[in-house]
Amino acid sequence: MGFSIKLAPGVRIRASSRGIRTSVGPRAARIHVGGGRTGFSSGVGPVGFYSSLGGGRRSGGRSSSAAGYQRQLAAQQRQAAQAQRAEEAQRLAHAFQRILELHRVDFPAAARPIAPPPAPPDRDGIRKHYESHALAGIGLFERSRRAQAKQQAAQWTEAEMQRQWASRLEQQAGWQHYLDQRWHQLCTNVPEVVLETLEEAFEDNEAPSAPVGVSADEVSLAVLVPGVEQVVPERMPATTQAGNLTLRKLPQRDRSAYYKQFVCGQVLVTVREALAVAPGIATARVAVLRQDGHDAYGRPRMSCLLAATFDRKALHGVRWQSADATAIVHDTSRELLLNSRARTGELLPLDLAAEAALAQLVAAVDLTELGSGR
Repeated sequence: MGFSIKLAPGVRIRASSRGIRTSVGPRAARIHVGGGRTGFSSGVGPVGFYSSLGGGRRSGGRSSSAAGYQRQLAAQQRQAAQAQRAEEAQRLAHAFQRILELHRVDFPAAARPIAPPPAPPDRDGIRKHYESHALAGIGLFERSRRAQAKQQAAQWTEAEMQRQWASRLEQQAGWQHYLDQRWHQLCTNVPEVVLETLEEAFEDNEAPSAPVGVSADEVSLAVLVPGVEQVVPERMPATTQAGNLTLRKLPQRDRSAYYKQFVCGQVLVTVREALAVAPGIATARVAVLRQDGHDAYGRPRMSCLLAATFDRKALHGVRWQSADATAIVHDTSRELLLNSRARTGELLPLDLAAEAALAQLVAAVDLTELGSGR
């Protein structure tokens, strides 16, 4: 219950259980003050609109808004973490895939090099040169003399063309003779030529490689590999039982197996490239080296992880695109030396005390020079 009193045009006082409330202004724009919250009303005809101004309790609204913001922020953080995990998983998957496919690189077999044909002489340039010389001192309107001069310049041009072309053919023949000699020396395994050819071929290898020596149709090679921590990631992409992406820690035995695949892959890449560019080589001996810290004098300490001999004929028919590197090394090599820890499969340095030839090969390698070449 309550009552309302009009004090003046546009001014009205209302009394109710909530208190005294005063309204000021016309119906189209009226302000309400007093009991309750201050408000503003506007109405034209039968329709009115009321809005509270300031004050009042908003704690519930603020709490609801803050909670919504926190939920949205948490969702965004989860999405960012998932995207980062997916990106990392892709990087790791690529790293493992590279290890498994190292040995599948194909190298085209070397062929007798052919000297490129010479470029033809510049006829226009030669003609302009001789015409300029022949027309010197002849007036523009001396047509007969100019025609004779141009005819003479054409004869000189043709003679010079033949001279230059013969010279270039002679240069090509000389270059081809040198290439044929070089090719013959490569095919007959002249050590200096074979070593130089292999050094050039190995320049862009991922793992530093070097030819150490040539004896008859056999070449000795050294490959320098990094440690397992530089090659095989500690984690691998996987999925949970719920199907969510996760990055699980790789067991030590699995990590050692991947490292062995990497080492064998580098061996096969080096051997395949050597046999491809040196057609006279029938056998390749390989020693895989790794730098394991430094000794008391600050010199790099070298370990030999693997040694094997590969015959060219033994690699014929290998299914490179399906067989893994470790299986190929075991199945195609002879005199294979490999020392693995029984429990974890970790590659351990070989004991060269009873391997005089291998120890001599390893001693011939300048590890500092081999490693600094990359």
